[in-house]
Amino acid sequence: MSEHTESNVYRVEGFSCAGCAGTFEKNVKKLDGVTDAKVNFGASKITVYGSTNVTELEQAGAFEKLKVRPEHERTASGSIDEQEPSSFIQKHMTVIGSLLFLLFGFLSYGVNGENNLVTVLAFATSMVIGGYSLFKQGLLNLTRLQFDMRTLMTIAVIGAAIIGEWTEGAIVVILFAISEALERFSMDRARQSIRSLMDIAPKEALIKRHGQEMTVNVEDIQIGDVMIVKPGQKLAMDGVVVSGHSSVNQSAITGESIPVEKRVEDEVFAGTLNEEGLLEVCVTKQVKDTTLSKVIQLVEDAQAERAPSQAFVDTFAKYYTPAIIVIAFLVAVLPPLFMGGEWQTWIYQGLAVLVVGCPCALVISTPVAIVTAIGNAAKHGVLIKGGVYLEEIGALKAIAFDKTGTLTKGVPVVTDFVEVSDVNRSELLAIVAALESNSQHPLASAIVRKAEEEQALDRSLKVTDFTSITGKGLKGIVGGVTYYVGSPGLFEDRVADHMERIQPLQEQGKTVMVVGTEKSILALIAVADEVRESSRNVISALHENGIRRTIMLTGDNKGTAHAIAKDIGITNVRAELMPEDKLNQVKQLQAEFGKVAMIGDGVNDAPALAASTVGIAMGGAGTDTALETADIALMGDDIKKLPYTVKLSRRALNIIKQNITFSLGIKLLALMLVVPGWLTLWIAILADVGATLLVTANGLRLLRVKE
Repeated sequence: MSEHTESNVYRVEGFSCAGCAGTFEKNVKKLDGVTDAKVNFGASKITVYGSTNVTELEQAGAFEKLKVRPEHERTASGSIDEQEPSSFIQKHMTVIGSLLFLLFGFLSYGVNGENNLVTVLAFATSMVIGGYSLFKQGLLNLTRLQFDMRTLMTIAVIGAAIIGEWTEGAIVVILFAISEALERFSMDRARQSIRSLMDIAPKEALIKRHGQEMTVNVEDIQIGDVMIVKPGQKLAMDGVVVSGHSSVNQSAITGESIPVEKRVEDEVFAGTLNEEGLLEVCVTKQVKDTTLSKVIQLVEDAQAERAPSQAFVDTFAKYYTPAIIVIAFLVAVLPPLFMGGEWQTWIYQGLAVLVVGCPCALVISTPVAIVTAIGNAAKHGVLIKGGVYLEEIGALKAIAFDKTGTLTKGVPVVTDFVEVSDVNRSELLAIVAALESNSQHPLASAIVRKAEEEQALDRSLKVTDFTSITGKGLKGIVGGVTYYVGSPGLFEDRVADHMERIQPLQEQGKTVMVVGTEKSILALIAVADEVRESSRNVISALHENGIRRTIMLTGDNKGTAHAIAKDIGITNVRAELMPEDKLNQVKQLQAEFGKVAMIGDGVNDAPALAASTVGIAMGGAGTDTALETADIALMGDDIKKLPYTVKLSRRALNIIKQNITFSLGIKLLALMLVVPGWLTLWIAILADVGATLLVTANGLRLLRVKE
């Protein structure tokens, strides 16, 4: 692979703010051999294009003591992505050291006075310990004329020292250090959603290879290996059951807590829990290709996506920071020059303006909300592929639904079995099932399942002279009697007497089949694609959540479509549509409502999903098409997740707006204190720390949104 296309992904520990992540990215891009670099702040990763090593990357991140390691590095214990735990004291050594010297400074202040050498030295030492990395990066930024938070703080603190405000300077440094530690903690809480996903699947598995059982690291498991999974164990890899029968809890992938029965030839997924029996599973995917790995990758990519509000904040901060520097300079210079003010007083006020103008809270206001919301959604079995879709779904006014497999189960079932002659129900059902088991018609399997459910299936019944009557039905001889099963048209004149029973069933959108002999009609069987139990509640919940219009787009006939729509509360129906018609309908709805979501199965609905504002796929676990084509995938393969997704998105939008408003509002309020001369450095930093704390705490509220 050529140097310009080679890329490596590294995990990064120690990011405290989005601005610092941006600085790290710029530093890495300047390294020899690196052609490009892209930081994912939400996922704490960097993708480096070109050649470099961990040492060089850590030097590029030395301003914040960043720790870097390859994404899938295996530690001495053999596990992957394992982090060395560090104690509270080790993590916060600089803050603790700075705080101790600050306290000693206050003690000396009380005993020896403000200008005593011991007092000044204590405060200066506190500033150097707590602000070393801050000053190092801030001074470097000054030489490059880059004006970020660290540049502003460096100017303010050095200015405070020059005018003799040692106490205030030391307080500013310690509060800024605490603020960054808290910011780091809050982003770690938000990222925990990804870490919890990573920890779902075991790092090792029991493998049967060449007749021997051995414990193997997941990285070394090969496709075709047979994995032994005991009751109570989690599956380490995706595969197909080759022996055994059990119920498997797939909530890690789908968000659904009800276990699923798994038998031979059924698919199983890494991270799911085997609850009952012993399973032997043939591995079908490498560790990097499992459904769980794809989910993690999608969540991390999504958290790197810039949401519209985040893009606005980033652009705003780019112009806002230089503007603050100009305002601070004018505050420090104009009053002494033109209004007879004291230089020391107004320089101090100018420095305070610099501190209060730090855009920490503003920059973090959006990513903390988006990272938290996308992580929370993933834990509930909803994959949102980017902040832009998270925001878009909250602004929807209309949602279009595919019918088959989305609002309905997509599998025909017998809804009515009506005897119209004096017959034994079980015997007749057994005869019809015996006839249908010879048929290839899609409705045949529904009748056989009905006989199984009612324990009427008789495998010993022999069918002779079986004939398929194209377009109408079938006939066959059972027990010496010729039976016919098919559409009403198969029975011509004899069916007229039963139309008052047939028509109401057809009006409900059901397909009616008639069972009879050459002499008489014996029973009516109504078959329909069964509506999901959850559909009615989901549509009702969406209307309550402010979705004004719900539209069914289906290729089915109008009678069936209207019957189902009426049953579940859909407001509009567009039936008898081809895939290209669905695409045109979505475009018409966008012209009418502006933002429209389309929800379908991700295959025949792909054009409509792509054209909609937000494409939502019914993605059963392991459905690659759904993961690839849609903007949002419902992993549980059920629309019950939809109202939760809309609620989460609306909550996230509100929190982002609150955060931006609050972080700008509190700064404006603090800046107004300049006019009467009340703004002090410590009030300025408290306003900044307070705003940062409040916006992060507000963003973390999204962890509490439940279904």
